[in-house]
Amino acid sequence: MTKTMGELLGAAAEQAVPVLRGISDERLGDPTPCAEYDVRALADHLLQVVINFQALAERKSADFGAVPRFVDEDPAGWRDRFARETAALAEAWAAPGAEEGTTGELGLPARTVGFMVLGDLTVHAWDLARATGQDFTPDPAVIGELAPALTAMAPMARENGVFGQPVAVGDDASAFDRVLALTGRDPSWRSH
Repeated sequence: MTKTMGELLGAAAEQAVPVLRGISDERLGDPTPCAEYDVRALADHLLQVVINFQALAERKSADFGAVPRFVDEDPAGWRDRFARETAALAEAWAAPGAEEGTTGELGLPARTVGFMVLGDLTVHAWDLARATGQDFTPDPAVIGELAPALTAMAPMARENGVFGQPVAVGDDASAFDRVLALTGRDPSWRSH
Protein backbone atom coordinates (compact mmCIF):
# COMPACT_ATOMS: atom_id res chain seq x y z
CA MET A 1 0.00 0.00 0.00
CA THR A 2 1.22 3.49 -0.81
CA LYS A 3 2.12 5.47 2.28
CA THR A 4 1.44 9.17 2.69
CA MET A 5 4.35 11.54 2.35
CA GLY A 6 3.97 12.45 6.02
CA GLU A 7 4.36 8.77 6.97
CA LEU A 8 7.36 8.31 4.70
CA LEU A 9 9.09 11.44 5.97
CA GLY A 10 8.39 10.44 9.57
CA ALA A 11 9.98 7.03 8.94
CA ALA A 12 12.99 8.62 7.20
CA ALA A 13 13.41 11.09 10.06
CA GLU A 14 13.49 8.25 12.59
CA GLN A 15 16.58 6.91 10.82
CA ALA A 16 18.21 10.29 10.08
CA VAL A 17 17.94 11.99 13.47
CA PRO A 18 20.21 9.48 15.31
CA VAL A 19 22.86 9.94 12.61
CA LEU A 20 22.96 13.70 13.04
CA ARG A 21 22.90 13.36 16.83
CA GLY A 22 25.85 10.98 16.47
CA ILE A 23 28.09 13.50 14.69
CA SER A 24 30.82 14.64 17.04
CA ASP A 25 32.29 18.12 16.75
CA GLU A 26 35.63 16.53 15.85
CA ARG A 27 34.14 15.06 12.66
CA LEU A 28 32.61 18.28 11.28
CA GLY A 29 35.54 18.92 8.93
CA ASP A 30 35.65 15.37 7.55
CA PRO A 31 34.92 14.67 3.86
CA THR A 32 31.62 13.18 2.73
CA PRO A 33 30.53 11.22 -0.37
CA CYS A 34 29.35 14.63 -1.68
CA ALA A 35 32.73 16.00 -2.75
CA GLU A 36 31.57 19.63 -2.51
CA TYR A 37 30.54 19.27 1.16
CA ASP A 38 32.38 18.42 4.35
CA VAL A 39 30.30 17.09 7.26
CA ARG A 40 29.53 20.58 8.61
CA ALA A 41 28.42 21.93 5.23
CA LEU A 42 26.31 18.85 4.47
CA ALA A 43 24.60 19.00 7.89
CA ASP A 44 23.89 22.70 7.24
CA HIS A 45 22.56 21.90 3.76
CA LEU A 46 20.31 19.10 5.01
CA LEU A 47 18.85 21.29 7.74
CA GLN A 48 18.21 24.04 5.19
CA VAL A 49 16.45 21.53 2.91
CA VAL A 50 14.27 20.23 5.76
CA ILE A 51 13.21 23.77 6.70
CA ASN A 52 12.60 24.90 3.11
CA PHE A 53 10.53 21.85 2.20
CA GLN A 54 8.25 22.55 5.16
CA ALA A 55 7.49 25.87 3.46
CA LEU A 56 6.91 24.12 0.12
CA ALA A 57 4.42 21.73 1.74
CA GLU A 58 2.53 24.80 2.93
CA ARG A 59 2.67 26.39 -0.55
CA LYS A 60 5.04 29.10 0.66
CA SER A 61 8.24 30.19 -1.06
CA ALA A 62 11.56 28.70 -0.04
CA ASP A 63 14.98 30.35 -0.05
CA PHE A 64 17.75 28.05 -1.21
CA GLY A 65 20.05 30.96 -2.12
CA ALA A 66 21.41 31.69 1.35
CA VAL A 67 24.45 29.73 2.53
CA PRO A 68 23.30 28.01 5.74
CA ARG A 69 25.41 28.25 8.92
CA PHE A 70 23.25 26.40 11.44
CA VAL A 71 26.12 24.37 12.92
CA ASP A 72 28.37 27.37 13.56
CA GLU A 73 25.53 29.63 14.73
CA ASP A 74 24.27 27.11 17.32
CA PRO A 75 27.06 24.60 18.07
CA ALA A 76 25.25 23.15 21.09
CA GLY A 77 21.73 23.07 19.65
CA TRP A 78 21.79 22.31 15.92
CA ARG A 79 21.30 18.56 16.42
CA ASP A 80 18.17 19.13 18.51
CA ARG A 81 16.95 21.65 15.96
CA PHE A 82 17.35 19.05 13.23
CA ALA A 83 15.17 16.66 15.24
CA ARG A 84 12.49 19.34 15.72
CA GLU A 85 12.58 20.45 12.08
CA THR A 86 12.30 16.90 10.69
CA ALA A 87 9.27 16.32 12.92
CA ALA A 88 7.79 19.57 11.61
CA LEU A 89 8.59 18.47 8.05
CA ALA A 90 6.66 15.21 8.44
CA GLU A 91 3.78 17.13 10.05
CA ALA A 92 3.70 19.71 7.23
CA TRP A 93 3.52 16.96 4.59
CA ALA A 94 0.85 15.10 6.60
CA ALA A 95 -1.47 18.11 6.54
CA PRO A 96 -4.66 17.71 4.48
CA GLY A 97 -4.03 18.69 0.85
CA ALA A 98 -0.23 18.84 1.15
CA GLU A 99 0.20 16.13 -1.51
CA GLU A 100 -2.38 17.56 -3.90
CA GLY A 101 -1.84 19.87 -6.84
CA THR A 102 1.49 21.52 -7.49
CA THR A 103 3.98 23.27 -5.26
CA GLY A 104 7.26 25.09 -5.55
CA GLU A 105 8.53 27.58 -8.08
CA LEU A 106 8.82 24.91 -10.77
CA GLY A 107 5.15 23.99 -10.41
CA LEU A 108 5.94 20.32 -9.88
CA PRO A 109 3.37 17.86 -8.56
CA ALA A 110 3.35 18.13 -4.77
CA ARG A 111 4.07 14.42 -4.25
CA THR A 112 7.12 14.71 -6.54
CA VAL A 113 8.37 17.61 -4.39
CA GLY A 114 7.79 15.42 -1.33
CA PHE A 115 9.90 12.68 -2.89
CA MET A 116 12.67 15.23 -3.50
CA VAL A 117 12.98 15.98 0.22
CA LEU A 118 12.51 12.31 1.11
CA GLY A 119 15.45 11.52 -1.16
CA ASP A 120 17.61 14.22 0.41
CA LEU A 121 16.73 13.15 3.94
CA THR A 122 17.49 9.51 3.23
CA VAL A 123 20.55 9.80 0.99
CA HIS A 124 22.21 12.63 2.93
CA ALA A 125 21.66 10.72 6.19
CA TRP A 126 23.64 7.89 4.57
CA ASP A 127 26.28 10.38 3.39
CA LEU A 128 26.70 11.72 6.93
CA ALA A 129 26.65 8.28 8.52
CA ARG A 130 29.28 7.00 6.09
CA ALA A 131 31.42 10.12 6.58
CA THR A 132 31.37 9.79 10.38
CA GLY A 133 31.70 6.02 10.74
CA GLN A 134 28.09 5.34 11.75
CA ASP A 135 25.69 2.64 10.66
CA PHE A 136 22.64 3.63 8.64
CA THR A 137 19.79 1.42 7.51
CA PRO A 138 16.85 3.19 5.87
CA ASP A 139 13.30 2.08 6.40
CA PRO A 140 12.48 -0.54 3.71
CA ALA A 141 9.08 1.08 3.04
CA VAL A 142 10.83 4.38 2.33
CA ILE A 143 13.21 2.75 -0.15
CA GLY A 144 10.35 0.80 -1.76
CA GLU A 145 8.60 4.07 -2.67
CA LEU A 146 11.67 6.25 -3.10
CA ALA A 147 13.44 4.04 -5.65
CA PRO A 148 10.87 4.38 -8.47
CA ALA A 149 10.36 8.09 -7.72
CA LEU A 150 14.08 8.86 -7.94
CA THR A 151 14.41 6.73 -11.05
CA ALA A 152 11.75 8.89 -12.70
CA MET A 153 13.45 12.10 -11.51
CA ALA A 154 17.02 11.05 -12.35
CA PRO A 155 17.29 12.53 -15.88
CA MET A 156 16.10 15.96 -14.70
CA ALA A 157 18.22 15.72 -11.54
CA ARG A 158 21.35 14.94 -13.58
CA GLU A 159 20.60 17.74 -16.03
CA ASN A 160 20.38 20.17 -13.10
CA GLY A 161 23.54 18.86 -11.42
CA VAL A 162 21.68 17.40 -8.44
CA PHE A 163 22.64 13.78 -9.22
CA GLY A 164 26.00 12.61 -10.49
CA GLN A 165 26.39 10.03 -13.21
CA PRO A 166 25.09 6.62 -12.11
CA VAL A 167 27.56 4.21 -10.56
CA ALA A 168 27.57 0.56 -11.66
CA VAL A 169 26.58 -1.95 -8.98
CA GLY A 170 26.39 -5.74 -9.08
CA ASP A 171 23.26 -7.77 -9.68
CA ASP A 172 23.23 -8.63 -5.97
CA ALA A 173 23.14 -4.96 -4.86
CA SER A 174 20.47 -4.07 -2.32
CA ALA A 175 17.58 -1.79 -3.25
CA PHE A 176 19.19 1.01 -1.23
CA ASP A 177 22.60 0.51 -2.87
CA ARG A 178 20.81 0.85 -6.22
CA VAL A 179 19.27 4.15 -5.04
CA LEU A 180 22.69 5.41 -3.95
CA ALA A 181 24.22 4.38 -7.28
CA LEU A 182 21.39 6.06 -9.18
CA THR A 183 22.28 9.37 -7.48
CA GLY A 184 25.93 9.01 -8.45
CA ARG A 185 27.22 7.60 -5.15
CA ASP A 186 29.49 4.62 -4.70
CA PRO A 187 27.75 2.47 -2.08
CA SER A 188 31.16 1.21 -0.88
CA TRP A 189 32.49 4.77 -0.16
CA ARG A 190 34.42 5.07 3.11
CA SER A 191 35.93 8.16 4.71
CA HIS A 192 39.27 6.53 5.57
